[in-house]
Amino acid sequence: MEVEPQNEHRWLQKLVGRWSVEGEAAMGPDKPVEQWTADEIVESIGGLWMQCVGRGQMPGGGETTTVMTLGYDPQKQRYVGSFIGSMMTYQWVYEGTVDAAGKKLTLETVGPDFGTEGKMAHYRDVIEFVDDDHRTLTSHMQGGDGQWTQLMSAHYRRKA
Repeated sequence: MEVEPQNEHRWLQKLVGRWSVEGEAAMGPDKPVEQWTADEIVESIGGLWMQCVGRGQMPGGGETTTVMTLGYDPQKQRYVGSFIGSMMTYQWVYEGTVDAAGKKLTLETVGPDFGTEGKMAHYRDVIEFVDDDHRTLTSHMQGGDGQWTQLMSAHYRRKA
């Protein structure tokens, strides 16, 4: 079965390349924001899927590897994907959309509530292109009051 990439798949091609990453994360409500760095390689799989492999330092120290997959499901008319990391046992599953301007991919997911053991929470990761060689990623968690709190932000700058 052969599938032709659609415009949504072509949008994801902007991610392909080698990136240096600088970020900051809040590791808890009473803890200071911590800085981290990483390198990421994004490769296209058949023009339909992106595999984003990051390697770097965790906030607070320690090596980490992360893998994000992103694609587009024409039947759902949604971007889809997943995220795993060497620092956790949970696999995050995404669905999302790109804004009308074509700059911002918003991915929604559900995962463990970092504040309450055994409870799940809603999360939102937003990938935004500043330009072809600079993008940002912000991660947010929805609290019990319905308000979104930013947990992490990162700047990705193209190396090649």
